[in-house]
This record gives sequence, structure tokens and C-alpha cells, in this order.
Amino acid sequence: MNGGSYSSRSYNWFWIAGLWAGVGILDATQNVFAMRHEGMHHAWLRLFFCLAFAWLPWALATPLVIHLGRKYPLVWKPVRAWLIHLGAIIAIALVVSAWGTALQVIFQPWKPDFETHPFLVTWPLKFLGGLVAAFILYGVILAVMYVLDSRARAAAQQTDTALLNEQLSYARLNALQRQIEPHFIFNTLNSISGLVRENKNDAAVSMIVALSDFLRRVAGSSHEARVPLAQEVEFLEKYLQIQEARFAGRLTLDLQVPAELRKARIPSLVLQPLAENAIKHGIAKRAQGGELRVTASRSDGMLRLTVYNDGPLLDRDGCAVKDGIGLSNLRTRLKLLYGGDFELRLENHGITGVQVSLALPYCEV
Repeated sequence: MNGGSYSSRSYNWFWIAGLWAGVGILDATQNVFAMRHEGMHHAWLRLFFCLAFAWLPWALATPLVIHLGRKYPLVWKPVRAWLIHLGAIIAIALVVSAWGTALQVIFQPWKPDFETHPFLVTWPLKFLGGLVAAFILYGVILAVMYVLDSRARAAAQQTDTALLNEQLSYARLNALQRQIEPHFIFNTLNSISGLVRENKNDAAVSMIVALSDFLRRVAGSSHEARVPLAQEVEFLEKYLQIQEARFAGRLTLDLQVPAELRKARIPSLVLQPLAENAIKHGIAKRAQGGELRVTASRSDGMLRLTVYNDGPLLDRDGCAVKDGIGLSNLRTRLKLLYGGDFELRLENHGITGVQVSLALPYCEV
């Protein structure tokens, strides 16, 4: 999932500035007081300024370190990543030592106890002396960044999981309370009683078994976010078996789901609501009934599912209408599962027909 509101590219400049300012003030204070305790005599204000502001390059380099740490994690292509980070450490150490040397040369805080050497003399010595510290500080920044990023990702994933579970719970509740409406069960029972009166007992028993299996499947629907396509097709077949009996020959079914695609994983409770919408808002409005066609195909790494009915066209001369509650909820679930890597369309198809098209990244069980 593309997780929540967390952005791995964000930098909190306030905390970066505050932390490095604290480090600089602490280091300067400690050194000044230690030197005064030893009886040294320096230009204390200038020395404090030089020691505190010597940390400024690290504050400015921290976002760069974070960027490199995220773009080139040490677990990805280790040799290249280590070389990049090694080069960054050396470059930062050169800048830090040059900055610190420049401050000392300009402000001369050591006199009269020490003689300040020229810049080109002091810079290499300061660079070599601070190289180990640069490695340590660079490693600390990366470690803190990885810990904070890991916690942020975990929080975002928990949020997305909670939202997804809420959507799945809604889908299951919808299947029980909305999709299997009272009139559906009433009509099914009427159809069963009609078959009994006509002495078509075998057909009545088959319809009772289908209804029982369907209700049991809904009540015990999987709690997983994704299920095999074969499982969804089996569930859909139970539902369509009941609808086929209800329409008494006025419903033509066409399931075109190749066996090699049935291992693909799709969101739970997707096909049945789409098929029900097609029957309720399309085929049921035609006295002569109609055709329901469900197809599955694979292309360009995507699994493409379509649910077609030859019922009345949508409004606006073939343009797709605004999503209803069912499609809106499905779109929300798909966004949580796939981010923006999916496609869901409701549109007129052909001269007389309506089709829902769903494209998802293909993955198998």
C-alpha cells in the first residue's frame, strides 16, 4: 500500500536547526568552561561563537544525508551505496573543517595563548583530526533517520490497515444488509414455492441448496484483503445460479474467466456486487431479460475484469455517470490496496449495454 499521509521526502527544518543549535551551544559551553578551569586566557566570546557556529555545516548537510540515506539505502546495491556515502562523508568533512578553520583565522579566538596558523596549514590538519568524528556523526544521522522513517511507515500502514479493515467490514455488512435485500430473499422463496407447486421438486431443491450455500458463503466471507479470483468466481456462480432460477430463462449468463487466471488475487467481495448492480439496474428493467457477461483477461501486467449487461444505457448519451455508493466504496478500497495503480470505469458499451471495467496489478496466490 502506498501508505497514508507519510512522506519519505519530508524534512523538519525546525527540529534539524534546533538539534544542531543545541549540540553547538553544548559543545561551545563545555569547551569554554573547561579551558577557563584550566586557567587559559582566550577571547571567550569569540571562541564561544567559533565553536558554536562550527556545527553549522552539519545542520545544512543533514537534509542531504537524509536524502542520500533514503535514495541509496545500505541494503540496496551495497557496493555502490557505500561508495556514495563514503564520498559524502569526505565531502562534508572537508567543508566542516574548512568552515571551522575559516572561523578561527578570521576571529582569532586563541590569542594570546596559541598562535593561529594560516588557513592552508590548519585546514588539512583539522580535516584529518575530524574525519573519525564525521563518520560517527554521519552514521548517527542515518540511524536516527531509519528509525524515524520505520516508525512513520509503521504508523501509516496501521492507519491504512484500519481503514481497509473498515472498508472490508462495510463490504461484508453491505453483502448481508444491502446487497442481499429482503425482497431478494422473498423473491427467491417465491420462486422456490412456485417450483414446488409445479412439482419441479428437483429444481426447487437445487435452488434451496444454492441459496443456502450463497448465504453461508456471505456469512463466512474471508477477512483477507485479497482472495483468489477462483474463490470470487465460485461465490459469483452461487449468486447467479439463484438469479438464473428467479428470472426463469430470461437471464443469459456468460462467464469468460480462463483457468490460468483464477490464481490471481483480487480484493474480496468485488464481482458479486458488480453483477448484482448489473442485474438490478440493467437486466431487471427489461421485460425480456438480458445477458450478463463477466470476463477476465491479462495484459501489460494488469488483470482486467469486466461485468457487462445489455440493459438500458446510462444517461448523457453514452457518458459514464457519477459513481454510486457501491462504486465509490469499491474505489476507496482499491485506492488503499493499490494506490493509484488501478482503473475503475462505468460506461456505456456498444449500442445497447453498460459495462463496468476494472484493471488491477496482476499477482498470483
